[in-house]
Amino acid sequence: MDLRRLEMLLRLSQAGSMREVADDLGVTTSTVSQQIAALAREVDTPLLEPVGRRVRLTPAGRRLADHAVTILAAAAAARSDLDPLAEPVGTVRVAGFATAVRRSLLPLVDELSRSHPHVQLRIHEHEPLEALHLLSRDEFDLVLAYDYNLAPASTDSAVETHPLWSVNWGLGVPAVDAAQHQDMRTPFDLHRDDVWIVNSRHTADEEVVRLLASMAGFTPAITHRVDSLELVQDLIRARLGVGLLPLDQPTSPDVAVIPLREPDVTLRAYAVIRRGRGTWAPLALVLDSLAQ
Repeated sequence: MDLRRLEMLLRLSQAGSMREVADDLGVTTSTVSQQIAALAREVDTPLLEPVGRRVRLTPAGRRLADHAVTILAAAAAARSDLDPLAEPVGTVRVAGFATAVRRSLLPLVDELSRSHPHVQLRIHEHEPLEALHLLSRDEFDLVLAYDYNLAPASTDSAVETHPLWSVNWGLGVPAVDAAQHQDMRTPFDLHRDDVWIVNSRHTADEEVVRLLASMAGFTPAITHRVDSLELVQDLIRARLGVGLLPLDQPTSPDVAVIPLREPDVTLRAYAVIRRGRGTWAPLALVLDSLAQ
């Protein structure tokens, strides 16, 4: 099978439109259509079927597109092995949660543009559950995700993880209530009757809140679900609830973050790629830069 035709089929499975594939590759729509038709002849199986005035992949076409992910990655690995000193060239598609994008990725942009001008980053903001799902569909090359020491992410043999950094979290409460927590070993005790704020797009911090509340002997009333840490602070300041906040970030004067001990609550950030993709030169460059 011709690798360029396989790449066109894979891109079509992701984009859903021959026009988008043609625009991405700088060719005509007719060229894309002809190349995929030639690929269908090579495998002796229909890969496309009409849907109104458009086309979509047949079940066989979708299966071949899934195989194309592995085949193209293996080909890229072979090229890298044969020419390990070649200049990295390509676009690395990154999905990550906002804090990791700001803290880990954006500081690399200027340096990469100077040292490797042919490596581009395409950045999308997604919470881990969304990002990992998109990674499994090969819509991204790299994901910046997180879990907590008290709510570890499940392992997946199809991916590789690379630790980045960690930060302790505490309990965010109205600043006027902070004095009540002095000498308290379990700050959750004071908030058994309060409502709680958790993330709307990831389940990890809710798992932590439920675990620590159960250790304090109550079930938390989880009422608010928001994604923005700034909005979490706004809700706490308005006395609409309490929730987890990082200890290493500034807070409003009206919000206090009480450290949690025994157990600590630690957010762990890490990079995720599909297994076997780390030899692709542009991705290997970005991973190495993140590690440093």
